[in-house]
Amino acid sequence: MTTELEGLVRLTKGSVKPAAEMMARAFEEYPLTAYFYPDGAARKDKIARGYRSLLRFGVCYGEVYATSLAFEGAAMWLYSENSRRTLWRNIRCGNLSMLFPRFGPQRTRLRAYLAFSMAMHKRAAPFRHMYLQLLAVDPVHQGEGLSGRLLRPMFQRIDREGLPCFLETQAEKNVAIYRHFGFRVVEAGIVPGSNVHSWAMLREVGGK
Repeated sequence: MTTELEGLVRLTKGSVKPAAEMMARAFEEYPLTAYFYPDGAARKDKIARGYRSLLRFGVCYGEVYATSLAFEGAAMWLYSENSRRTLWRNIRCGNLSMLFPRFGPQRTRLRAYLAFSMAMHKRAAPFRHMYLQLLAVDPVHQGEGLSGRLLRPMFQRIDREGLPCFLETQAEKNVAIYRHFGFRVVEAGIVPGSNVHSWAMLREVGGK
């Protein structure tokens, strides 16, 4: 691991597993998670595998930072030109499961969500930007100001680069939190075939 943002630890492939386990705890009851995995009993293990896949991609094509080696919280960032998860990129990251198609309700829901999400992203931010794809804080550490510790150093950097920042959230309570950090809602909708609301949010340079 190396530290490239003040006070944060940058993840490598070897640190993906504990970070993914923390994210599984943080997102276990998240609306989108419940939509993908209605069976709560099996949910945590399944989503941990999903976050390992996402974080491997982030390590390869973006930047993932944790608050410390204890992984109290973590954030995954991608420049917009690197955000598309193509088959080749997944193979390069070691996400070999992408080679084998899966079937069933969960796969159908995932495909529907990805199509919806990518279209919203493209409409809301059709210019170069930083994409905050994941921000998670372990439930036992929520309320300790860790989101700010994870966000502010990157905001300072991308402000110097003159880049806006884009994110999506499927939890209404998060909208107010992100507004506190300078984001505004630019589009909102409902994931097709579900009752899951999604908000696309944008932070202009300088948080204006």
